[in-house]
Amino acid sequence: MKVYDGSQTAETKQTERIKVGIAEYDISTDGAVLTTSGLGSCIGVALHDEETKASGLVHVMLPTAEDVDGGNPAKFADTGVEMLVDTLEREGAHRSNMIAKIAGGSDMLDFSKNGSGIGARNLSVVRKTLSTLDIPVVEADVGGDHGRSLRLEGDTGDLIVRSANREEKRL
Repeated sequence: MKVYDGSQTAETKQTERIKVGIAEYDISTDGAVLTTSGLGSCIGVALHDEETKASGLVHVMLPTAEDVDGGNPAKFADTGVEMLVDTLEREGAHRSNMIAKIAGGSDMLDFSKNGSGIGARNLSVVRKTLSTLDIPVVEADVGGDHGRSLRLEGDTGDLIVRSANREEKRL
C-alpha cells in the first residue's frame, strides 16, 4: 500500500509521473503528473491549489469507512478525501484556494433493484465530504457505465479523462 507520509526525498518529488493505484493517493508540489486507471465505480478526486501549485489525487473505492474496522483510509470516499486535503495542507497548500475535479462513479453493473449502486453512493459521499470541507467541485465526469483513466497535470490542475471508445476530456 502506497501512502504519502512526507518522507519522500527531493529526488522522488522530481518524478515526472506519479502512479496512484486503487485505494491510494499522492501529491505533487513540483508540477509532476499524477495518474490513475481502473475507475469504474471508484472515483478519482483531484485537488489543486492554484496559488501554491500543489496538487493531489486519491482513488477511492467505497463510500464510507464507518462500517469497517481499521483498514486503509484512502480506500473510502470520506476518509480518503480528508486525508488528501490534510496532506496537501501539510505541504503548504491552503484549503481556501483548493478546487476539486472528480471523475468515475460509473454503475458498471445494474443494482437498481437493490437501491443505488456503489458508483452513485461513492459520488454522493465525495460531494458531501468536499462540501463539508468547503472545497468546490468545479468540474466532473461521473456516472455512466464505462471505465476511466485519469491524468492530473500538477502544474495546471487540468484533469484529463480517458475512456474506451469515447473522446478524451480535459476538465
